Amino acid sequence: MNAHPTTPTPHAVPVTLTSPARWLALGWADLRRNPVPGLLHGLLLACFGWLLVWAARDKFWLLAGAFSGFLIVAPILATGLYHVSRTCSSGACVGMGEVVSLWRSGDRRLVAFGLLLGLAGTGWVLTSAGLITLWSPAPILKPADFLRHVVLVRELGLFEVWLLLGALLAAPVFASTVVALPMLVDTAAPVFTAVGASWRAVANHPGPMVVWAVVIAVLVGVAMLTALIGLIVILPLVAHASWHAYCDLTQRDSHGLIQGFGQP
Repeated sequence: MNAHPTTPTPHAVPVTLTSPARWLALGWADLRRNPVPGLLHGLLLACFGWLLVWAARDKFWLLAGAFSGFLIVAPILATGLYHVSRTCSSGACVGMGEVVSLWRSGDRRLVAFGLLLGLAGTGWVLTSAGLITLWSPAPILKPADFLRHVVLVRELGLFEVWLLLGALLAAPVFASTVVALPMLVDTAAPVFTAVGASWRAVANHPGPMVVWAVVIAVLVGVAMLTALIGLIVILPLVAHASWHAYCDLTQRDSHGLIQGFGQP
């Protein structure tokens, strides 16, 4: 995992507006080839989501922010699946033991990044709860209350501000993680280098990155509409696909060489 400069691989796949479809296809192939780690990740996170629903069942003003904050932190919880995809590219499969070993390694970079995402998620939960409780004309206790008093009101106001603030937080989190998290698993790059590479990738490919963000949002929406059952498959699918997005965006080849870095 040494980080030595190298030249971009000549076999790099260009990133276009259709690249997200390719990433999903490759991610699905990884999930089919080695399904157990991914499905276990999806099941555990779905169970955590159900726990959130139970804990805040009569406090939808809190649940709305908690769920979206949970999605901010979710990428760090799926980092083990990047290792699974990396191993699949060499024709091998790994079990949960190796994934757990990655977490038990105590990589300070992943710990630091996870804490930062946790702070961002907590900040959004508090902001969301504050907006809904202070601005809503009636208490928001049930999903129907949220629809009636926040979403379906005729006047512009709370819902639009809530969405705007959520987007303002989600956009930099997405830009900071889309390449950074797989890179931290794949190389010895420090956090600030990985985040910088992530922002450069987004800046260099704004169209495909917008499409990819929308695709992820739609898939997460599908998971929500299925009472989180869809999350069991959607989370590993997105995680595996994110690995392939990282490979294309950094011009990583099958030998682990990426633009600006050496052998992991």
